[in-house]
Amino acid sequence: MMDPFTDEYFMKKALQEAAMAFDKGEIPVGALVVAHNTIIARGHNLTEMLNDVTAHAEMQAITAAANYLGGKYLKDCTLYVTLEPCQMCAGALYWSQISKIVFGASDLQRGFKKMGSQLHPKTTVVGGVLAEEAADLMQRFFAARRK
Repeated sequence: MMDPFTDEYFMKKALQEAAMAFDKGEIPVGALVVAHNTIIARGHNLTEMLNDVTAHAEMQAITAAANYLGGKYLKDCTLYVTLEPCQMCAGALYWSQISKIVFGASDLQRGFKKMGSQLHPKTTVVGGVLAEEAADLMQRFFAARRK
């Protein structure tokens, strides 16, 4: 039997979080943390609402997952995020020791790869999952802002 809980399945859920950010006027990035095929945390950008530059989707999800698990380490967890994490989020993900990161669209200007940030050596990274859908949401957001 085919496993319904694929990276695409969970990225669609992260895209729903990104759409919530979009609707709130936030840069549309969504994230969730999954443990054993169960979503244990969700987040989307809240930097404008909270007036907090650290309120990225990943940071919201990391904090919620740690609270759910009752500890700071996210071993055996996967982060699904619609945009490649930035340097700040990569640092938090490093310290969380998350097992896997799956992202949608690459961030060629501010992503952790461009910035040369390190992740935990045991963290697996998969990029480009539903990248077109994630990029399209970002492009629609910024196109509306330029009008």
